[in-house]
Amino acid sequence: MANTYTQLNVHVVFAVKGRENVLNEKFTIRLFEYLSGTLVKLQQYPFAVGGHKNHVHIFFELNPASSLVEMIAVIDISAA
Repeated sequence: MANTYTQLNVHVVFAVKGRENVLNEKFTIRLFEYLSGTLVKLQQYPFAVGGHKNHVHIFFELNPASSLVEMIAVIDISAA
């Protein structure tokens, strides 16, 4: 369709197993940079990547050519 505009904003939250406070500040800075860079490489548009000691928030614009399930599978840090 000509002149079609799509904007899909997604907010994903990952929790640490058992919600334990294991993410220290030094590690989370590198983790957030890694996640943001991964999204950019996958042609997604990260607005904010952050979190706290026991969880991570990722807010990004999903490219309509991509599947949300595929993006979650790629950025799922618990699978690493």
